[in-house]
Amino acid sequence: MSRIPTPAYVYDLAEVRRNHSALRDALPADSGVYYSLKANAHPSLLRVLREQGASPEVCSSGELEAALVAGWPATEVLYSGPGKRDEEIGQALRAGVRQFSVDSPHAIEQMDRIAGRHGIRVQCLLRINDDQPVPGQGLAMTGVASQFGADTRWVLRETARFADRPHAEIIGLHLYMGTNLAETEDLLGQFERSLRTAKSLRAALTEHGVRLRVFDLGGGFGAPFASAGERIDFSALRPGLTALLDEELPGRNDDGTRIVFEAGRYLVGTAGVLLTSVLDVKQSHGKDVVVLESGINHLGGMPGLRRLPPLNPRLALDATDVAAPPPAVLDALVTGPLCTPLDTWSRAAKLPELRPGDVLAVPNVGAYGLSASLVAFLGHPLPIEAVVDGDDPDRAPEVTRIHLTRTTVTADTGPTLGVK
Repeated sequence: MSRIPTPAYVYDLAEVRRNHSALRDALPADSGVYYSLKANAHPSLLRVLREQGASPEVCSSGELEAALVAGWPATEVLYSGPGKRDEEIGQALRAGVRQFSVDSPHAIEQMDRIAGRHGIRVQCLLRINDDQPVPGQGLAMTGVASQFGADTRWVLRETARFADRPHAEIIGLHLYMGTNLAETEDLLGQFERSLRTAKSLRAALTEHGVRLRVFDLGGGFGAPFASAGERIDFSALRPGLTALLDEELPGRNDDGTRIVFEAGRYLVGTAGVLLTSVLDVKQSHGKDVVVLESGINHLGGMPGLRRLPPLNPRLALDATDVAAPPPAVLDALVTGPLCTPLDTWSRAAKLPELRPGDVLAVPNVGAYGLSASLVAFLGHPLPIEAVVDGDDPDRAPEVTRIHLTRTTVTADTGPTLGVK
């Protein structure tokens, strides 16, 4: 990695393969795995995940395009999201997508109307917002007022409104309850709740002619973010989860029922590191201050969503060693180069003695890194993205850079932001 200029996100494809293998080993053998592209849609990571057998879950036209370019057939795509424009649904249908997640009767009717216009029938997973959250969630997705899904009690009260339409068939349930769970018991509790809810909804919808045969239990598989840590061991999950499925959905293998899960950060989080150089080191009012070439424009532009803990970057000697930093001697305010006091990573980072030109590394940022940051704010250059493969150490890093350019503003088109 010493040949890679900074700032740079470096992704290791070997770690992605290991993460996928670990997740597969933790889940029932007959289940499927969707990769949520919002975690990181870098084309090299997508290609590896496709080769490993994951399917794509997308939430936008841009993510759909990335999935198709990576080689997934459109028939493998699950198109989700709490609100969809008619234009993007039509675009997805023309591309060959036939499976969507829907959140309300209006969304079912919208799918029916647009699919009918195209002369096709689509399959829908009805997303459910269960009546109560489960413990351990990093970010609650259910059990609270939310744009995601239809409340369980609403579906049970007005079941007919959630039944099939002529061009939109309800084939399953989408039960994503929370994110970033780090304990096996919390995951089991979430899946148990989801399965019991699915069982009651299946009985109610069956009375209205709905045949549910796909159960997307979501995920929420946790991973360390921007801090030291290894892939979380969920190997104890499989036996407990298999027993739950046998209890709540007996005979599922005989009637063609399909169980799927979703993962994002677990598959790619530990595969990425951000390398960034020190621009200045000084003291201010008795406090050590370290100014980096990366700030909230390169990592952590979403702290307002309570997603970002204080970052404590570690020194990377020769831009290669992120495992064993030197002893800490600084208690530093760590900032980026942006012209705003909001551009702060940490107010008390324990760091070794630093000089301008030293390289710091932020580990475990393969998920929700560059694409989740304030990339256009103040117009600084973006980091490069470099791909390496620990399974092939002789392979030269694959380096790409995203360029943001503003297009000409006209009265007809309005302001747009182009991505090259």
